[in-house]
Amino acid sequence: MRVRLPISGTMVGRVKRKAGLVAAAERIERDAPFACALCDRPLGVKVEWHHPVPKSEGGRETVPVHPICHRTIHATLSNAELARGYSDFALLRAHPDMARFLRWIAGKPADFHAPTRGAR
Repeated sequence: MRVRLPISGTMVGRVKRKAGLVAAAERIERDAPFACALCDRPLGVKVEWHHPVPKSEGGRETVPVHPICHRTIHATLSNAELARGYSDFALLRAHPDMARFLRWIAGKPADFHAPTRGAR
């Protein structure tokens, strides 16, 4: 059996993947957002990433949101509506159903979760 030794200064296989994961974790920790893009409450352990302009409509940018906020956005508005008029969070917060949700969620802890109604 031949043992392949890495050329000095390079990493291979599992070592390279592990180094990449460590670097990614450090980058996430360093660049970690501190507040939900929708409700401005501090983010908890669980974070989901929302496309203000849906991927199906050509969007690439993502922003961090609580899972309950993310589910409420998609339960309230279709992807077409999000792309057409609600890609700006100020407009999204002004939507009557979202404004009611934001008043309700304001005092809840970061990792609070409740079932989300699916009526559009």
